[in-house]
Amino acid sequence: MKPRVAFIGTGGTIASQGAGPLDTTNYGSSGNPQLDAAQLVARFPELAEVAEVIPVPFSAVPSPQIHFPTWKGLVGLCDRLVAEQPDLAGIVIGHGTATLEETAYVLHLTAKVPVPIVVTGAQRPSSALSTDAGLNLVNAVRVAAHPDARGLGVLVLLNDEIQAAREVTKTSTGRMQTFRSPDFGALGQADGDSVNFYRRPIRPGAPDTPFDLRGLDALPRVDIAYSYAGADATAVRAFLAAGAQGIISAGFAPGFCTPDEFFALREAAAGGTIVMQCTRAGSGRVFPTTKLRDAGFLTTDNLNPQKARILLALALTLTRDPAEIARIFATY
Repeated sequence: MKPRVAFIGTGGTIASQGAGPLDTTNYGSSGNPQLDAAQLVARFPELAEVAEVIPVPFSAVPSPQIHFPTWKGLVGLCDRLVAEQPDLAGIVIGHGTATLEETAYVLHLTAKVPVPIVVTGAQRPSSALSTDAGLNLVNAVRVAAHPDARGLGVLVLLNDEIQAAREVTKTSTGRMQTFRSPDFGALGQADGDSVNFYRRPIRPGAPDTPFDLRGLDALPRVDIAYSYAGADATAVRAFLAAGAQGIISAGFAPGFCTPDEFFALREAAAGGTIVMQCTRAGSGRVFPTTKLRDAGFLTTDNLNPQKARILLALALTLTRDPAEIARIFATY
């Protein structure tokens, strides 16, 4: 008997249809509607060879439109699917690659279901010559149904590679191997003959976390101040004026910003805003130096800025104690 896997489609390139098979760049303006979950499953009948795939209606939008309302909706939908179908082996979510890593990390921190959740997408639309949409979807279903996927938190599958939601990031605009985990590498591979795992994350993830979106109307505002040579404090002051409860400083490696940014962020920290030093390098920990500690800054471990923003926003739903936030970043 084949495993039963739910497929939730949220749109994105994987669900897109270009003007023709050679349209791999302008498909967003083709005028063709994105495929919903049922249409995408029907487009790739090979899915039936690996599982009983249950398409679940949700939405079909470009991923830059996805943020808190979608995340909360997905958490609730996963709850309902598992409650209504106790024999479900796993859940696959199709997603645009622009914000895929952020949705995957939010779900990794907030989903409460015991079955594997695998997020997948595509670099080329489903209508394109040599699209990766079909194989990514098939392999995501295979991974979601695999017993070794349980207990790993939320996973990301593209280009035959299984990645941890906490670590993976998009590294190229158009290449197929865009999703990488810079510091630690993939967890495993979905090859033609079998799915193989080679390591397990040790930091806790779904469903064993204290974070919960289900009772929230919004997340606390957290902004990212991106450092560059000569940056002044304009962005920092604008974020504070807009009501930021936290600011992630995406600074120079190994973790510092310009003098003007530093002075403004130090004032922000003294006023009660949570300021966290991150790096724009894309890899490596930010070290908690004496200068950062004396300024009241916390550090983001090895998270990239967009993921540090998510974890800080979720942490702020539980506490404003800097010591507790530091513990949360060291734990998750």
